[in-house]
Amino acid sequence: MSARLCLIEDDPIMGESLQDRFTLEGFQVDWFVTAAQAREHLRGGGYAAAISDIRLPDQEGDALYLSLKRDGQVLPPFIFITGHGAIETAVQLLKEGAADYVTKPFDLDELVTKVRGLAESQGGGAPTEDGGEPLLGIAPAMRRLEERLRRLARAGAGVLITGESGVGKEHAARLLHQAGAGDSDRPFVAVNCGALTESLLEAELFGHERGAFTGAARARRGVFEQAQGGTLFLDEIGDMSPAMQVRLLRAIQERCITRVGGETPIPVDIHLVSATHRDLRALVESGEFREDLYYRINTVQVRIPPLRERPEDILWFAARFLAEAAAEQGREDLQGLSGQAQEALLEHHWPGNLRELRHAIDRAVILAEGPQVTPADLFDDRDEPGLPDEAGQGLTDYLRRCERAHIVQALEAHGGHMARTAASLGISRKNLWEKMKKLGVKAPG
Repeated sequence: MSARLCLIEDDPIMGESLQDRFTLEGFQVDWFVTAAQAREHLRGGGYAAAISDIRLPDQEGDALYLSLKRDGQVLPPFIFITGHGAIETAVQLLKEGAADYVTKPFDLDELVTKVRGLAESQGGGAPTEDGGEPLLGIAPAMRRLEERLRRLARAGAGVLITGESGVGKEHAARLLHQAGAGDSDRPFVAVNCGALTESLLEAELFGHERGAFTGAARARRGVFEQAQGGTLFLDEIGDMSPAMQVRLLRAIQERCITRVGGETPIPVDIHLVSATHRDLRALVESGEFREDLYYRINTVQVRIPPLRERPEDILWFAARFLAEAAAEQGREDLQGLSGQAQEALLEHHWPGNLRELRHAIDRAVILAEGPQVTPADLFDDRDEPGLPDEAGQGLTDYLRRCERAHIVQALEAHGGHMARTAASLGISRKNLWEKMKKLGVKAPG
C-alpha cells in the first residue's frame, strides 16, 4: 500500500502541480486548501508526511501545526513551504519539531527526495543541542552534518574537517567536542598551524622548558598538554612544514610529547581533530604532506559545504549575526533586513563564506541609518550584487533587471501575498509565478 501524504496549499496552480508530481511518485495525496479541512483529517492520523504552505486563507500553517501539537495530536513529519521573507518563522518551526522547510521557488525534485526520506523513516526534525536550535545551520546538508558529527563524537574517532576558508570548521570542531565531552570540564584547545612559523609552532604544540631558547624565562605547557583529556583542534594542518609533520606523527603514534629543550616524555590523552582548506590528498601525491600522517589524522573526513551551496543558511546566519552586532553596538533601533537586503544577500556569491557574511553584517550595523538594513549598508557600491552597469549593458538586460526589481518591491509591499501582488501589477497570479521563476525571484512567504 502506498504512503499517504497530506498536502495543504491554497494556490491552485502549485497545489495541482504538487499533487500530480507526488501521485506520479507513488504517493496517495490528500490535498486541502484550508487549515480547517486539513485539521480534521490530520486528527485521524495515517499520514506518512505533511506538506503545508505557511500562508493559508483561514489560518497560518504554523498556527495550525502548533495548535495540533498543543492538543497532544500525534503528527506526521511536517515540511513547510515559505518564502525567504518568512524564514524566521520556519526556523522557529524547526525548533518546535517540524521536519524541514523549502523556500519559494523551490526545486521539486529536492522536495520529493525530502518527503520520500521522511516517509521511509517516519523521522522528525533537525538534531539539536538540548532540544534547542540547530548549531551549524538549517540547510539539509548542515543538519545531516550535525547529526554525523554527534555520532562521530560518541565513537571518539580522529576527524579531518575540510572546507573553504570561513565556512566554520572550528565551529564544527567545537560541536564535535561538546557532543562527546560528557562534562563541561574537558578542555577544547585550538591552534592555527598556518599562522605560526615552524619554531613558534613547535613550542606552541609541545611547550618548552625554561631556558630552551632566548626569552624562555619559565617553562610553558604546549597545547597537547593543555588539551589533556579533551580535544585538540589543529586548524590548517595542510600548512605544516615537513619537519613538524614528523614530530606530530610521532606524538600521535606514541601518545606522548617532549617539550622543546626537555628530555622527559610526557604522556598525553587527547581527541585530535584537524582541519584544512587544502586538498591533502593532492599534497600527499606531490610529496608535500606525509602519507602516514594523512591516514593517522583522517580516520573520518567531514566536508563543510561553502555558503553558496546552502542558501537556506544565508538569511538564518545573517539574522543571528545582525542581532549579535546590534546588541554589541547598541543599535536597538534596528528592526532587521529589508526585503531588498535579503535579496542582495541571497544573490551574493560569498567567496569568504560565513566570515565574509559576518563582516558584511557588522558593516551594515555601523552604516545603517534607518530601521532596516539596506543593500547599500551591506556592500560597497562596486561590490553590490544585482546593480546593473547601466553604461555597459544591453537594453534587454536592463529591462529584465528593472522588471525584477519592480516585482520584488511589489511583493514586499503586499507582504508576499501572490494574489494581491499580481493584481497590483495588472497580471494573473499564474503569470506572476512564471515571471518570478524566469527572473529568479524568491518571494516572501
